[in-house]
Amino acid sequence: MKIMVIQGPNLNMLGVREQNIYGPMKLEQIHEQMRAFAQQNGLEIEFFQSNLEGEIVDKIQECLGDADGIIINPAAYTHTSIAIRDALAAVALPAVEVHITNIYTREEFRHKSLIAPVCAGQISGFGPFGYHLAMVAMTQILNEIKAMKEMQKQQQQKA
Repeated sequence: MKIMVIQGPNLNMLGVREQNIYGPMKLEQIHEQMRAFAQQNGLEIEFFQSNLEGEIVDKIQECLGDADGIIINPAAYTHTSIAIRDALAAVALPAVEVHITNIYTREEFRHKSLIAPVCAGQISGFGPFGYHLAMVAMTQILNEIKAMKEMQKQQQQKA
């Protein structure tokens, strides 16, 4: 099973930008922890970061037929991108939305996620640990899908 991790704008600046808000951990350190989790659980994982909305849309579309699930931190595009929302809906892969900060305790314009309605769930406010929680959630989702497909296959064979 393959998980695509998509990171939005300015996340490449983690560990440098506004450490009082986002903490000192760099994006590569977060990815290393996710890579270790994936390896321990027999998962394939790939990472992508872009500051450009269209590149994020392209990457989501490329997941169709290549990935089993998407973990996405759309960052500022969370609140503005109908294009990212529509791309996630179009590929219809299980997705988990992640935010390092609790977007609901920040500026009011950050309280609405256009992405959440097309995701299995949202993890917000746990810092970099939120990515670990997203990995656990995605693993569970993918295992449930796999079990359901196996059960349907068995039922078809009996019929």
